Amino acid sequence: MNATEPTGKLTKDAVLQGETPGERKPRPELGRIARQVAQQYRRDTTSPVMVSGVMRLAEFGLLAISGIILYTWHVGLQTHLFWQYPLIIFGCSLVTVILLEFMDAYQMPALRSPIGQVGRVFLAWTSAFALITISLFFLKISADFSRFWMGSWYVTGFVLIFLTRSLTAQLVKRWARNGRIERRAVIVGGGKTAEELIRSIEQQPYNDIRICGLFDDRDDRRSPPVVAGYPKLGNVEELIEFARIARIDMMIVSLPMSAETRVLSMLRKLWVLPIDIRLSAHSNHLRFRPRAYSYIGSVPMLDIFDRPINDWDSVAKRAFDIIFSLIGIVVFSPVMLATALAIKLDSKGPVLFKQKRHGFNNEVIEVFKFRSMYVDQCDPTAKQAVTKNDPRVTRVGRIIRKTSVDELPQFFNSLFGSLSLVGPRPHAVAAQAHNRLFDEVVDGYFARHRVKPGVTGWAQINGWRGEMDTDEKIRKRTEYDLYYIENWSLWFDLKILFLTPIRLLNTDNAY
Repeated sequence: MNATEPTGKLTKDAVLQGETPGERKPRPELGRIARQVAQQYRRDTTSPVMVSGVMRLAEFGLLAISGIILYTWHVGLQTHLFWQYPLIIFGCSLVTVILLEFMDAYQMPALRSPIGQVGRVFLAWTSAFALITISLFFLKISADFSRFWMGSWYVTGFVLIFLTRSLTAQLVKRWARNGRIERRAVIVGGGKTAEELIRSIEQQPYNDIRICGLFDDRDDRRSPPVVAGYPKLGNVEELIEFARIARIDMMIVSLPMSAETRVLSMLRKLWVLPIDIRLSAHSNHLRFRPRAYSYIGSVPMLDIFDRPINDWDSVAKRAFDIIFSLIGIVVFSPVMLATALAIKLDSKGPVLFKQKRHGFNNEVIEVFKFRSMYVDQCDPTAKQAVTKNDPRVTRVGRIIRKTSVDELPQFFNSLFGSLSLVGPRPHAVAAQAHNRLFDEVVDGYFARHRVKPGVTGWAQINGWRGEMDTDEKIRKRTEYDLYYIENWSLWFDLKILFLTPIRLLNTDNAY
């Protein structure tokens, strides 16, 4: 390997090269201690990135609102500078936040120490004011602005920022104590290398990493059961089950790069999880360019996989789901009401049908559909796929399945959060092809569940919808789903959403 030019990032193709489907292995059982530890970490945490982002919005909002209130109270809305004042207020508030960002005043160590940040806050706020004042002078309109308003806003804004940061520091310290704000990590590997890594992480000031335990395929003779005070909770296969229960943020592989075969073997199993995967580089003699690394404090890491949709991306996607789900419910409500009436008149039984399917991180969720089969022949597990001219399907069921109207109730799944509007389509937990479960056909199949499943998806608008009766169809659908996950953006979601009605006109594979 050339040490001067590497990117420090392994691709999915490199990790999975040569992987072939194998025989189905029994689901690993976690040991008692591992299960107890996993249960302790079931609750979601708040990402430091989210805290920093909210802090930026809060300070911008406080500065802008205080400026507007003082302007309304002292100057009044009748001034001839009715639009210049708000422009100056929002501009000055934005410049202040940008300057604080450049000064690293939104990093967690800075948010923990408000007294130590007084100088930076004073410099940023004063610099923003000076920049605005100079701009007004050169525009020859500075004389028209109230000096009292500017002075009172300057003092009020500084006091508000300081008080906000003092309150935030107390909250951050409290959240750090009770585990509300932390990044949970597991170590893959053991022995001296893992111990050195753990010590290095623990020595970092303002460390927000909570190490939950270690996993290693080696037995206790080659890998001690306790390393640096942390227990070995199981092997790599059991780690996958552990991460299904616990809310883990990061996995750190503590193996030397010389053990390439062993590292790749582990990554082939672990990449299906919706977590960040890092390869520890703290003990490697090979040194890459600085931009090849990410860091935990000063401990270098090589990024292997990133969680697909994280932090503010997840907030944006959730907002997208809520807005467009509400629009979909309103627009299609006449169709849904007519469908419900037709189902009721056509056959006995409930209008809606609930089916258990795999959701995010392989969790089991219940998905709503309009009932399209006779009640006594419904198949909640979807063990037997619906085929062409299937006698179990009602007359109305054939129409709504052909047109995908039976899926419309899933707008409510998306609104409530078990589904996303766009994502890999959720498959029933017992869905099979030729008496083989889908994950038996495609290794890495569960990597589809690194994001929430969707009402519609990239595979569906590319023709891979309907019956999955061959291995090739399952592989192609998985391939398109993984492409979507790796290339996600809001624009991509919007494109898929608006293409869906057009592509659904092709009903060849819908029975």
